[in-house]
Amino acid sequence: MPGHQQPPQGEHPSVTLFRQYLQIRTVQPEPNYGTDPRLHSLVLNSHTDVVPVFEEHWNHDPFEAFKDTQGNIYARGAQDMKCVGIQYLEAIRRLKEEGKRLPRTIHLTFVPDEEIGGHKGMELFVKRPEFQALRAGFALDEGLASPTETFVVFYSERSPWWLRITSSGNPGHGSRFIENTAAEKLHRVVTSVLEFREQEKLRLQSDPSLTLGAVTSVNLTVLQGGVAYNVVPATMSAGFDFRVAPDVDLKAFEKRIQGWCQEAGEGVTYQFQQKWTEPRITATDDSNPWWAEFSRVCKEMNLTVKPEIFPAATDSRYLRAAGVPALGFSPMNLTPVLLHDHNEFLNEAVFLRGIDIYVRLLPALASVPALPNEC
Repeated sequence: MPGHQQPPQGEHPSVTLFRQYLQIRTVQPEPNYGTDPRLHSLVLNSHTDVVPVFEEHWNHDPFEAFKDTQGNIYARGAQDMKCVGIQYLEAIRRLKEEGKRLPRTIHLTFVPDEEIGGHKGMELFVKRPEFQALRAGFALDEGLASPTETFVVFYSERSPWWLRITSSGNPGHGSRFIENTAAEKLHRVVTSVLEFREQEKLRLQSDPSLTLGAVTSVNLTVLQGGVAYNVVPATMSAGFDFRVAPDVDLKAFEKRIQGWCQEAGEGVTYQFQQKWTEPRITATDDSNPWWAEFSRVCKEMNLTVKPEIFPAATDSRYLRAAGVPALGFSPMNLTPVLLHDHNEFLNEAVFLRGIDIYVRLLPALASVPALPNEC
């Protein structure tokens, strides 16, 4: 691998720090600092882990943080989400240099494990006394890049349901017309699931007001079964990745899955590998003082923001389930969405503007007046 590219003279120190953070291979607090300790704190969350890379598909070493002549910084984590972690730190540094003291404490959390579900990261952390000691009132977490002028802000997210459906049937020799086979039963289930998938896809396509996060998606991701070409297997299984919209009745939806299995015949069962059952929605109207302040600052800065439901899953779901309203926001507009993709990059001008945005947002959020439960 080539050595790390040295920062050119005159490069903005915030960009240099960002690139140094990207070069760290991360694949796979009790004091009250606010001026009013009665008030709940503001939590700025980011995860330090990144997804694996296929280096043969990258134009530059994905851990070099190479910057081209247009100012595009290429590295795994450039968008997801080492940019945000450094933007938090740089915004806080600037506020401290300006001598700002705010009513609410601001905590920064850098957590592991998000890319593989957060089960040993934020999911555990929110149950710990150390998290309770933060007295979190509101949180900011990751969002997505936006290829347009608009910044997308996420107020909820879909529930990941990963499940394996297993069918049992009559085995035998591959030359015979055996009845009631595992494959026939599994085929019926797969057909039912894919018909549902098509219905949700058409619903999304036919309603311009809907975004991907507002419908339930599903993909067949794993097929298993069989021991030899001439042996009809006694069991076969299919794995599905459901992303359930937050307004779906989860009990009714599971009954629907049960119905698909029962209709396929005897010996068809399902087992969850992951099942999130606590979807929460952070209000995006003036009933939520945190949103009111967030949107006010964005308007003052002439930023166009669009509230959406996050189509995948982030650590925000654990924060919301713990009673902490959270918004997913990564200030990256005019940027192609490249998280988890080859040649992930972020332009340094977009990165630096994000710091400016946080410098305005953080004091406003940390100055939200006392809420009824804090008086």
